Amino acid sequence: MCVQVSTDFKGLIQRFYHLQSERVETYRLFDEGHEAYLRTGPHYDFDHYKQLVHEITQAFCGISKEVLDIKGMLHHELNRPDLSEHIEKLQSKEKQKLELTAKLQLARQRAQDHPEEEGCQEKIQEIKHEIIKNKEAISEIMQDFKYDSEESD
Repeated sequence: MCVQVSTDFKGLIQRFYHLQSERVETYRLFDEGHEAYLRTGPHYDFDHYKQLVHEITQAFCGISKEVLDIKGMLHHELNRPDLSEHIEKLQSKEKQKLELTAKLQLARQRAQDHPEEEGCQEKIQEIKHEIIKNKEAISEIMQDFKYDSEESD
């Protein structure tokens, strides 16, 4: 019976890593879609962009739901509250990253629509810096998760 739990544990960890890579890919698609949307200015193709945002939102919701399921299994079934705590921190940082990404997209569009407006480029750089700090924090959480999950091998 112990072997089954170990296999389940390894499977959950692998699934978690897969979901994180899906999240990274979803951000890439979101960024590419926003770049394409900006290229349609000044008469933006908002309907197409709105559809993209809808699809991206659904993807992030599905990923988050599954990550939270894994968090619950790690905490309750596999008695690994340390790992579920890492996931909780990660989810919080991922939520922040999504909010920052949306802020950056709005700032980029504002800079494009109002090139005469002062402070737009500084605001973009400020948000980019916040995103870099956020990604570093996510990376650190992932490293802690990796270390703690491999400790039990």
